[in-house]
Amino acid sequence: MNRSCFLSLAALLLAATVAPAQNFGLGEAAAPKQERVTAELIAAVSAAAPGQPFQAAVKLVHAKDCHTYGKVLPPGVIGKPTKLTWTLPEGWQIEELPWPATHQVPSTDGAISDGYDGTVYLPVKITPPASAAIGSSVELKVKVNALVCDPKSCLPFPKEVTLSLGVAATPAVNEANASAFSSAPATEKKSAETAAVTPAANESKSAATITPTSRPAQVTAPKSQLSFAQLLLYAFVGGLILNIMPCVFPVLGIKVTSVVQQAGEDRRKVVLHGLMYTVGVLLSFWVLGGVAIALNKGWGSQLQSPAFNFFLAAFFLIFALNMAGLFEIGTSAIGVGSGLQAKSGLGGSFFSGLLATVVATPCSAPFLGTALGATLALPASQSMLIFTLIGLGLASPFLLLSLFPGLISALPRPGAWMESFKQGMSFLLFGTVGFMLYVLTNQIEGLPVLFAILSLVLIALGCWIYGRWALPHKTARTQNIARLLTFFAVAGGLWLGLPNASAKRSHAEEDVNLNDPDALHWETWSPGKVAALRAAKQPVYIDFTASWCWTCQVNKRVYSDTGLRALFKQHHVATLKADWSDENETIRLALEALGKRAVPVNVLYIPGAEEPFILDELLTVGNVTAALKKLEK
Repeated sequence: MNRSCFLSLAALLLAATVAPAQNFGLGEAAAPKQERVTAELIAAVSAAAPGQPFQAAVKLVHAKDCHTYGKVLPPGVIGKPTKLTWTLPEGWQIEELPWPATHQVPSTDGAISDGYDGTVYLPVKITPPASAAIGSSVELKVKVNALVCDPKSCLPFPKEVTLSLGVAATPAVNEANASAFSSAPATEKKSAETAAVTPAANESKSAATITPTSRPAQVTAPKSQLSFAQLLLYAFVGGLILNIMPCVFPVLGIKVTSVVQQAGEDRRKVVLHGLMYTVGVLLSFWVLGGVAIALNKGWGSQLQSPAFNFFLAAFFLIFALNMAGLFEIGTSAIGVGSGLQAKSGLGGSFFSGLLATVVATPCSAPFLGTALGATLALPASQSMLIFTLIGLGLASPFLLLSLFPGLISALPRPGAWMESFKQGMSFLLFGTVGFMLYVLTNQIEGLPVLFAILSLVLIALGCWIYGRWALPHKTARTQNIARLLTFFAVAGGLWLGLPNASAKRSHAEEDVNLNDPDALHWETWSPGKVAALRAAKQPVYIDFTASWCWTCQVNKRVYSDTGLRALFKQHHVATLKADWSDENETIRLALEALGKRAVPVNVLYIPGAEEPFILDELLTVGNVTAALKKLEK
């Protein structure tokens, strides 16, 4: 156990020892604990009428100096959105109304956050079914899931509140709640039955989550610009395009080699290989989709981890050396991917499907960003269907190749040329290793970068030892020594190069190309900087990017265009870069506010326009120029 681990364990044990004494007030009387926030469900009526809507609201009362958050977090605010989960009787419908505007509140670090304090009402409109039985009584339930903070700490606030209502021929006004429902927006009638809680300003609407007692209560959801069928088409096409992206193409080289080897075999087996490859891809996308939904993570977020990127670089280096002919992977533990190039190993096809998905995550192909962004507002089942279509798009070329034997018959016959082809494909993997090192140099700096490079050399040395002496015609003693030395070389290399959190690069405040005085001047993005520039009526162009995003790197080429640079300067456009190479909660929330889960995302804020103009994922001089031309209108 190293020194830092020992100190962490000691601190944990000390906290566990001291906390009970503080919590139970040993030696002194414990003071009554005041609730940070209380929740109550109220309605504008004491009795509802069949088919006639009425207003209800969740009433939150905060203790002094405590606050919760709105349904959507503004860019730059770190917290947790407040969520309401409703449980209504069968046939009852609910529609969310605009919540009151949030305002500045003190945060735990002494800075200013944005949320609710004091007393606030979160309104909804509820409509009983026309068939509701007069004289009956119903129970409405809502679970409040919020984060309540004071200047020192934050705690989760899960609370379920209920309200019992009678059903009458005509609605009965609840006079006790008249003050809460005393005024209404211009779009609502000012009556006790339909009056709404007055919001100071509209927030972005999302459909409340409904848990029915028997069947789903109908919820009015925001309309999407694209139908769900269109989103599914975008997902499939985006997955299909992933096959030709540079981050996926090396895996295609591996799989093409395998398919060529199988061309002269039993076609039934070839079909099984294609199906296993597809299953591997789909399983990976289901896992990624489940994790993304559960943890609210973005596409490619695992590449924000320097350790993950280092292991990926080492993984591809080993396979590149294998394809180059330095060694042949045997049956030992190090040969985890030996089936990749086996003639009849179905496990190899399954594994290559998994691998294709892993290396696809740095890419956000055209159409893919739109489909992934839509998952923010979709139910989990529909989000998973989108991930399924992306996986089918990625797997479809090889699936078609296996299902239609005629296509396989058109491939060249196996022969001696295959060894040259396999070795040539290794350079694609070497290129991927180089790309992963580039990603690492944007995440770590100093000696950790040197250690990462030297560790790959040590891993390569281990592979050379294995390929030179762990051969079947060598003596058992020689083979065992070679395997042992290989293990120590590879394990030592992984230990030497593994980056830690302290090695993360501190990104510069500004990104300036000193060798090109005409280059665009990129400043580091922050929500405060955007707000200040927009308040000054200055156009703002934001590039949400990451070093591990291949499409982002391709997009950078447009900024070298002389005419485009002139347009940026002509309109005095401030250019900001939001670098998501490392995990950054503020950037993630800003992307979600734009309806996006993945980079690249490029937006232009036009003075006088509230919403930004979002450009296509793949930038061209033409579409960026068209966006800047909007500043002339």
